[in-house]
Amino acid sequence: MKNLSFRLEVWSLSVVAAAAFTFALSKGRVVVEVNATPQFSGMFVFGDSVVDNGNNNYLTSIAKANYAPYGVDFIQGPTGRFSNGKTFIDCLADLLGLPYIPPFASPFAIGREILSGINYASASAGILDETGQSLGERFSLSRQVENFEGTRNQLKEQMSEKELHGHLANSLVVMILGSNDYINNYLLPSLYPTSYIYNPKDYADLLIQHYSTQILALYSLGLRKFFLAGIGPLGCIPNQRASGAAPPGKCVSLVNDMVVMFNSRLRSLVDQLNSNHSDAVFLFGNSYDACMDILNNAAHYGFSVVDRGCCGLGRNQGQITCLPLSVPCEKRDDFVFWDAFHPTQAVNQILALRAYKGPISYSYPLSLHQLART
Repeated sequence: MKNLSFRLEVWSLSVVAAAAFTFALSKGRVVVEVNATPQFSGMFVFGDSVVDNGNNNYLTSIAKANYAPYGVDFIQGPTGRFSNGKTFIDCLADLLGLPYIPPFASPFAIGREILSGINYASASAGILDETGQSLGERFSLSRQVENFEGTRNQLKEQMSEKELHGHLANSLVVMILGSNDYINNYLLPSLYPTSYIYNPKDYADLLIQHYSTQILALYSLGLRKFFLAGIGPLGCIPNQRASGAAPPGKCVSLVNDMVVMFNSRLRSLVDQLNSNHSDAVFLFGNSYDACMDILNNAAHYGFSVVDRGCCGLGRNQGQITCLPLSVPCEKRDDFVFWDAFHPTQAVNQILALRAYKGPISYSYPLSLHQLART
């Protein structure tokens, strides 16, 4: 990518104190205070339930989180976020000086409300159109891209073509997808045929092929700054631990091996995209290693429970997600997982800081803070 190697050298010499954040330690965790100056024109989010902030509220779907105890620690209460509090995207917005991004399906996501970005993420959605269909309606990745095109047309009505070009080129695109293509597709052979058709390597190739097509579609619509998050260690989530496919206290290594195949290909795709499109920057978010660092060094980060959800039913609180009005654990900041599938707010804060600050092993080849300065 044009001038990227030079930018890396420059940023490797930058002083951390120059960034718009300060640090304090609380139970081993980093607490971040951020200046309110926006570092991107806006943020457009494409993803699944990890970052859905209410789109599925408006769909006929089993995959919803618009009821208590979801949002128990969020200022607005239950909103459709699959967390006890802030999602990864909310934490990123704090770091980047942006407001919380409205969901696409909200009737309030119109007019000037869309200038800071839109969240298109949909619980149970995947890279493949059929992923998650057993749970009802959802915005698949291809549908999310179509929805963005509609937003782009709305933005055209509010600014000149030149202003729109600059606005989109300086906006951040965050894409967090792929998990459901495994847990709500490939790993459910009774509902989906993919595991009979593809071996794990071929399936990872299929996903990357489809993913690349949609990423390039967004590029063709004017977006230029991309953060593509890899899949976390799915074999370690309570849902998979509850499957009995691994000994107590252990992650399901077979599932993690599949995820590693996908992530390896996604990082290679980032290199390819940067090489082929010198007017854009594509980052790979190493969610897998960032999450494994938290799981392997839980006490350092202030966590004491790593193998079960704070909320849910069944083995490891991992067989059913939070039921309406159920009572979650009291010490939520002690838990890595909020429910059978999703991290707690405390984990989201750490992961957002990794993406924002780096190092390169977690956000490659630049951190989001560095990307904002390009």
